[in-house]
Amino acid sequence: MSTIPQTSPVSAATVAGSELLSALRQDDLALLESRLGECRLSSGDIIYQPGDEVEYCYFPTGGALCSYFVEMEDGTAVETILVGREGALGGIVSHGSLPAYARANVLHDGAFLRISVRDLEAVKERCPAVSHLFARYADCVMAQVFQSIACNAVHTIEERAAKWLSAAVDRIGRNDVTMTQEQLASMMGIGRSYASRVLQRFKRDGMVRTRRGGIEVLDREGLRGRACACNAQVEEHFHRVLGGVYPHES
Repeated sequence: MSTIPQTSPVSAATVAGSELLSALRQDDLALLESRLGECRLSSGDIIYQPGDEVEYCYFPTGGALCSYFVEMEDGTAVETILVGREGALGGIVSHGSLPAYARANVLHDGAFLRISVRDLEAVKERCPAVSHLFARYADCVMAQVFQSIACNAVHTIEERAAKWLSAAVDRIGRNDVTMTQEQLASMMGIGRSYASRVLQRFKRDGMVRTRRGGIEVLDREGLRGRACACNAQVEEHFHRVLGGVYPHES
């Protein structure tokens, strides 16, 4: 079942924890703030299941981290993209509530901002800058999807595992990733034995250590050196596309 959390009034600190919303000018952001609620979601919470009507848009803040999973016919759930404080989940460019295609899971708990899709559409119609922001973010989401497809087709399991762990610690802002080897394997669409062998190599080289229910990154730079360049390419696209939220200003 998807999670429909209770919300409370938003705090300025939580709003500032969303890099996506922080790209807006204050007067444009104020139009959204009056309609936002604040909630806290825990690791393992499900925001959307496939087929759910997407009635709310969620903004992870701070170290909160989510992932989209596509469920295959054999029951395997494969991770497609990560979403942290740089992004949003649900109702990004659609008009009105539509069914979710993928499952959206919370990987790391934290504070989220939430707005109804109906309220978000009303703000988009009133404020071109907000509409422009979400259209540009949708382009960045597509870039992540494209890069993920190419990465899975070309890069080694070791490169992909290093890429994923690097992206996770960068988004959550700490070195401890709450995840088992089984979960890592499922997210990457590989067998547990493959994930275990890769982590053993990382442990042998002093880059990570594992504990019950978690993976701690000890050497971020070393891990980035083992990763493919996919994270950097997506990050560069984010900067280029979302750096132009107000394209008519000098």
